Amino acid sequence: MNGAPGSGQSLGLDTLVRLKRDRRSSSADGAGGHGSFPLPEGMTAPLGRDAVAVPARLGPLVVSRLPRVGCVFADGTRWWWIVPSDSDDALTWPAPAHYGPGAPLPGTARLIHRPDGTLPYTPPIPLYVALCRVTGATPQWSRPLSA
Repeated sequence: MNGAPGSGQSLGLDTLVRLKRDRRSSSADGAGGHGSFPLPEGMTAPLGRDAVAVPARLGPLVVSRLPRVGCVFADGTRWWWIVPSDSDDALTWPAPAHYGPGAPLPGTARLIHRPDGTLPYTPPIPLYVALCRVTGATPQWSRPLSA
């Protein structure tokens, strides 16, 4: 049974994951002169937000392979896809992709794609597979999870 913190009862997995996301999001905001990507008006990120960046030359190749595209930002040198927090668990994102916890962004980034609806996410598994195909990398599914 789940209990409130300090009640002497154990916390459920959903609560622990949410607390981890909350802590990561608050520590990533503003770190190193970067902040999180601003969400377009009317959008929410209930699963937290991280970002996957690739060189701009690969952006159109990746987009053409995705069944659904969430918010995408660009600054001329890189494109970033917003994904739910912890989308790097058990995945090794292929080079030259960069995974950014907390969705850090340079001040020059601008929104180039806004999806319909209220969620900003590109599904991480199709994004991962598309990046592997574009870069010629073999997907690596076997990295052990840590608790």
